[in-house]
Amino acid sequence: MPHAPEYVVGMERLVGAVQELSLARDIESIMAIVRRVARELCGADGATFVLRDDGKCFYADEDAISPLWKGSRFPMEACISGWAMLHRESVVIEDIYADARIPADLYRTTFVKSLAVVPIRTASPVGAIGNYWASHRRVTPDELKLLQALADSTSIAIENVQLISELEARVRARTAQLEAANRELEAFSYSVSHDLRAPLRSISGFSLALEEDLGDRLDDNTRSHVGWIRSATVRMGTLVDDMLSLARANRVELDAAPIDLSVIARAVADDLGAHTPERRASIAIADGLVASGSATLMRAVFENLLGNALKFTGRTADPRIEVGSTEAAGERVFFVRDNGAGFDMSHASRLFTPFQRLHSSQDFPGSGVGLATVQRIVHRHGGRIWAESEPGRGATFFFTLSPTSS
Repeated sequence: MPHAPEYVVGMERLVGAVQELSLARDIESIMAIVRRVARELCGADGATFVLRDDGKCFYADEDAISPLWKGSRFPMEACISGWAMLHRESVVIEDIYADARIPADLYRTTFVKSLAVVPIRTASPVGAIGNYWASHRRVTPDELKLLQALADSTSIAIENVQLISELEARVRARTAQLEAANRELEAFSYSVSHDLRAPLRSISGFSLALEEDLGDRLDDNTRSHVGWIRSATVRMGTLVDDMLSLARANRVELDAAPIDLSVIARAVADDLGAHTPERRASIAIADGLVASGSATLMRAVFENLLGNALKFTGRTADPRIEVGSTEAAGERVFFVRDNGAGFDMSHASRLFTPFQRLHSSQDFPGSGVGLATVQRIVHRHGGRIWAESEPGRGATFFFTLSPTSS
């Protein structure tokens, strides 16, 4: 038997409501949808959204021609919404004053003459939806089906919201734990690195004093051992400095402001040239490399990237280094390119891992911390960093800086 046109229209409205409920992310949004749609489905003069709350009916929300009981709590046994939940079935009452289940005194100050209430979830109901009319009206079976279908969809929406809330709470708690662990690890790394400096200075100083005091009395073997001690302390000192730089990358305040990366890169190139005159390379730095970020931290980025470029072009006949930018998918991408030793891209995943090296220390000395520091700084600026390379044909390091890092 075909349904009445009103039922077909109601089903269309119900489908729309189900779609809206599937997108709801909090109980307030669910209630706003349900209180409106419940009235529309049955042409009611009022609708209530009732939640089961510690043995009571909590009238959490309503949409009606005049106030009902929003914000009130009643014992489950003392209201019709509680009856629907306790008995896990719908209730239709054409004349509320002719039904013993209705607490008449609560209704005398309202417009209500007739009502229909359906439980939200028939197994262990979590609430109820009520519809109310200002005149005597008998709800049709089709209208009751629509209202119960809305209640069933509401139950699923509530469960989804609870699940999402639990997952978000777990993510927040896990994130807080990870952030705390990272802070502790950084503090430990900073402290250990800082505390290692004093004994290293002592070892280096005493080995130098030993060499100077004994002078010619040292045989070649002993002199070689002292030299190894001093070389080891230099390497250890470099590693400690690199570890401190890595720790500082997260500890330094990110005071973002408009900065000229061209100026910073040139200053770094000049300093590197003065401190390592034996490393000669043609360095071309483009003008207008403007961004937003921390000048202090971005200087550390170029110290590492240009320092690496100089180091890995050390055995190249015509060493060339380029600093510039390009556009990719509407995003400005900065780069540092060289024509040095390069590396095998199959090992690229290890590039930014602390203490991981793609070349032997005999060929190219270093601690393996520099690129990890660069990545940490770029990430703090909301950017990304990656590399492209071929063995013997140089490497290009690309990075972005988020315009919102300021």
